[in-house]
Amino acid sequence: MDVIDAEDATAGHTGPLDAAGRVPKYYAVKVALLELLTGLPQGSPLPTERELSTRYAASRTTVRQALHELEVEGRLRRVQGSGTFVARPKIEQSLSLTSYTEDMRAQGLRPASRLLSVETMLPDPSLAEALGLGTRGKVLRVRRLRLADGEPMALETLHLPARRVPGLQRALADDVSVYRLLDERYGIRPVEAEETIETSFATPQEAALLGTDVGTPHLLLRRRTWDEAGEPVELVLSIYRGDRYRFVTRLRRPS
Repeated sequence: MDVIDAEDATAGHTGPLDAAGRVPKYYAVKVALLELLTGLPQGSPLPTERELSTRYAASRTTVRQALHELEVEGRLRRVQGSGTFVARPKIEQSLSLTSYTEDMRAQGLRPASRLLSVETMLPDPSLAEALGLGTRGKVLRVRRLRLADGEPMALETLHLPARRVPGLQRALADDVSVYRLLDERYGIRPVEAEETIETSFATPQEAALLGTDVGTPHLLLRRRTWDEAGEPVELVLSIYRGDRYRFVTRLRRPS
């Protein structure tokens, strides 16, 4: 692996060091590319790998590794046969009990959904417990691809207690708001939720739907929601593209 002395790395940045205290060359190239990106508007093309290799006195393999990390982080967008471009800024989403449609519209984006599947099923014990179901309770499972301005953003798997939403599957279609249906048809209004966030890696099916590479880091959100009476409303598993999303929340220190 190419390495350089730590003092030769771009000033103001620190990176991974090897046993001899040196910065890997790819990281120095990555830092230099980050500085290059700050002066370019989104959509701007970058020089070719060969040109970058010459500019930074690095092998094309080293340059490719730096570009790959920046792509995974959502700073670059690489288009097969066209080149590498400065990516759009990530969508910055606050954590709140709102629907995807509401979230995207608040960002000035055009939300859309593609319905992938709807089925009624017997839940496993952990899902039954999460939704407050007995041994014979059934779950309505809805899978949707979520888009913003036509770009795939997330895969959502929604679980609802089937007994609370009879006939819901017949009302579902692309771009139909489930929260609106719950409110207008069933009088169910989510008022409280518990949400966890962790990292997952794209499976072949997820990558194909989201337009990413297999193994790309994604954000896995698990939300369990209750209504005013404290009854479970839903359990949602959402996989968001890690290169297009960041979540933000405001914290307050306990008194």
